[in-house]
Amino acid sequence: MDRRAFLGTLAGSLLAAPLAAEAQPARVYRVGVILQGGPYFQAVDGLRAGLRDLGLEEGKQIILLVRDAKGDLKAVEAAARELEQDRVDLIYAVTTSVTLATKRVTKSVPIVFYAGADPVAQGLVQSYRKPGGRLTGIHGQLTDVTAKRLELLKEMVPKARRVGAFYTPDNPAAEQSVQFARDAARQLRVELVERRVASVEGLRASLRELRPREVDALLYVSDAMVGSQAALIIETAREKRLPTIFQDPANVDHGALASYGFSYRTAGRLSAKLVQRVLLGANPGDMPIEQLDTLHFAINLKTAKALGLTIPPALLQRADQVIE
Repeated sequence: MDRRAFLGTLAGSLLAAPLAAEAQPARVYRVGVILQGGPYFQAVDGLRAGLRDLGLEEGKQIILLVRDAKGDLKAVEAAARELEQDRVDLIYAVTTSVTLATKRVTKSVPIVFYAGADPVAQGLVQSYRKPGGRLTGIHGQLTDVTAKRLELLKEMVPKARRVGAFYTPDNPAAEQSVQFARDAARQLRVELVERRVASVEGLRASLRELRPREVDALLYVSDAMVGSQAALIIETAREKRLPTIFQDPANVDHGALASYGFSYRTAGRLSAKLVQRVLLGANPGDMPIEQLDTLHFAINLKTAKALGLTIPPALLQRADQVIE
């Protein structure tokens, strides 16, 4: 090949290279998302927003395969197995019990989670600083503030003597949360009326069967199945004129008396950075667990008025959000 022919070929190659690169489709990541439905969809909304801020737009750079288990852990396990078999790049698991089930039935897929209970104590990771294995995530400390939630409820409803709490008996996070509630109940001199429910149908039946004056208020303890049915609990509480306190402020927007905890949307948005890092090749086991540490207290004065409650002014001043 003479010199002119060589230079012509080289120039053609250099011009063609960028065109070929542009023609190559960008990598599209596939992320499975497993949740129990209800308010937990806010975490998915937050995840989408966070990923979009990081340049990963759904339908372009990333596809979210959302699986709503509707409060059924067996459905969580089935979804986790299916997603791993479908070779997703990562699974995002919302809540402690969903993460435990997902970890239990999968073998190799990386998992980013949002957990309201201590992920070390629950056996999800080895330590906060170095999780080890294939999991990392966000810890919301919702279980740890169960006692404070009951204390606030008592301040808003000082005449409350019996407080109801629904939870799944084989849920480790719920058991821990209930123990915190029991300890607080003794200090506050109220009776914790525990109702163990194994399914959404069981919860619905137990709510329906609540007799007048059987309980004076309802306390949310850390149970993802129960939390997924927040709308049902709020509606039942409205019909039976029972004050309720939840963990997510969005439930106050929908009619609960109060909440003390964290926003699932915020948790999802913060999870996006962890998801991005794992997708780009980071080892989850080397990524420290991040903790939410700013608690949010919200009160719905419309609900208080409907229940005939007068919220102490000092308590209103402590609230981060008051719906009037």
